[in-house]
Amino acid sequence: MSAVNFKMEPDHLAADRSLLDIKSLGPDGLEDWITRLGQPRWRADQIFRWLYGRSGISSFDAMTNLPLPLRKTLTSKATIGTFAVNQMQTAADATVKALLRLPSGRSVETVLIPDFDEQGRVKRLTVCVSSQVGCAMGCTFCATGRMGFQENLSCGQIADQVLLMNTLAVKKYGRGITNVVYMGMGEPLLNFEPVTKSLQILTRPDGLGLSRRRITVSTVGIARRIRDLAHVTPQVRLAFSLHAPTDSKRASIMPVSHSQHALLAPLMEALEYYRRATGQRITFEYCMFDGFNDTAEDARQLARLCRRVNARVNLIMYNAVADVPFTRTGPQQLNAFIERLIELDVTVTVRRSRGAEIDAACGQLAVRPSAPQAD
Repeated sequence: MSAVNFKMEPDHLAADRSLLDIKSLGPDGLEDWITRLGQPRWRADQIFRWLYGRSGISSFDAMTNLPLPLRKTLTSKATIGTFAVNQMQTAADATVKALLRLPSGRSVETVLIPDFDEQGRVKRLTVCVSSQVGCAMGCTFCATGRMGFQENLSCGQIADQVLLMNTLAVKKYGRGITNVVYMGMGEPLLNFEPVTKSLQILTRPDGLGLSRRRITVSTVGIARRIRDLAHVTPQVRLAFSLHAPTDSKRASIMPVSHSQHALLAPLMEALEYYRRATGQRITFEYCMFDGFNDTAEDARQLARLCRRVNARVNLIMYNAVADVPFTRTGPQQLNAFIERLIELDVTVTVRRSRGAEIDAACGQLAVRPSAPQAD
């Protein structure tokens, strides 16, 4: 494992809170704001390319194709939000985790996960982004959930995580990132508008130009927002964090499941709606806990839910979190569970743990008191 500290210039975080953070607007909001300043709409496109292209600029003065009076107006009314990279850690499997300090003083984590072929050549570069600092869902097995909810990220702060890791990927591997998963800190659908705005930023041709089909949004289950997502970003992949196939078991590890709208019945209805509206196949995320959700009966109940929405299952090997009593399902029981699902005509994959040694694996992201901070 290696760790590298980065130090940003102080003025990057010394933003005037009375000024608008232009990166909080999103593409449509940027157009509206620019036109209210009496500028033509195409000026917003120019500014967008400076913000989310490959320029990496931090001041309006650097936007040299804008008229000087406009640059002065922008400087007087807005700031360009950013974050400081406090630390980067690289695991033995090449997974990279970055600790980022926000203007609020709080911190968030993001992860770059390279995937290699048999010859050791990189074939996929995935960024796992955070949408919130902490999480309100309170899942008992998740380090982020134990932090509680602290702050929503703006669309720019979400997109900037991808841009940061894209720059690193190009430098390290000679190519940009290929996939984005909203599976970091926070519940994306509880920060709905910034998340969907960040999707617009990432998929615009003059941004990173990512395909929506290479982006996955993961949710613990917010039924109303699942329906909304079907219309706002219909081509994005949806992953549902199920983790237990019955309401009673799910509620024992995921407090949100006590909510009337987070019970499996309304959630399955919302997922059926999403499936009909988008034509997209849904993935059920299922973390394997020894002796809790890995029996033959659990597999039967899981298969029943899969059939309702033609879902595939992604089995996740549990990654240890301090003071959590769960242990990982053993190889023999895992194989028996997989075989039972296959017998029941369920498409199933197993997600390999990546970056566990630096607490970068699924369920391990959390800003800890011992995490180093920038001066």
